[in-house]
Amino acid sequence: MNREISGLSSMATRPLLAELSAHLRLAHGLPVRFESAGGVEIARRVREGAEADLLVLADGALAALEKEGHVLAGTARPLWISQVVAAVPEGSPVPALGSEADLRAVLRSAPRIAYSTGPSGTQLLGLIGRLGLADVLAGRLVQAPPGVPAGSLLSSGRAELAFQQHSELMDLPGVSVVGPLPGDTALSSTFGGGVLASASRPDLAREVLDHLGSDTAAHTARARGMRAAARA
Repeated sequence: MNREISGLSSMATRPLLAELSAHLRLAHGLPVRFESAGGVEIARRVREGAEADLLVLADGALAALEKEGHVLAGTARPLWISQVVAAVPEGSPVPALGSEADLRAVLRSAPRIAYSTGPSGTQLLGLIGRLGLADVLAGRLVQAPPGVPAGSLLSSGRAELAFQQHSELMDLPGVSVVGPLPGDTALSSTFGGGVLASASRPDLAREVLDHLGSDTAAHTARARGMRAAARA
């Protein structure tokens, strides 16, 4: 094989895809390389004609790009689900998060709350609205730049509370994960993959996509803070 299978992905799946790509290269002789950036940035690049074989994004963005013809029809599939978790700076008291009342108290007491430009950020803003706290928290919400983990604002002192995908927060230095949101306030995002219309080797891209949806990939995903969508 004389050419890598190239992929584009959002940051949430970057560590997982790096590990799976190494496995595919060693175990199956499939040279795969993913380039990761903020999901909004990746979607923009695809719409502007970026060429690659595979795309891994949040399911909503992936579906939109398939509808627009940037992803080959019928190839988009759900792969993994990631819970949104709360986190605080390492060394800070870990707040209780066992009920909606706890969550309300945590949100009200946080001077600055970091969230992302990705699906977890959109979901968090919707949740804050449903809880009737949009006005109370309006001046305290800090959005991380595209491609920058919301948790990094904790370690840099720019926020005291952060919400993002578990996969993006679990290995960040200077961050303590509190846990998922309780009960009916729980948030999660589904990430899927598809073959790009610009793919030069769509058959091999489909083969890689099959491997990403395999039991081996599901086991790796669990270690990276996600679970297989088919097993949800």
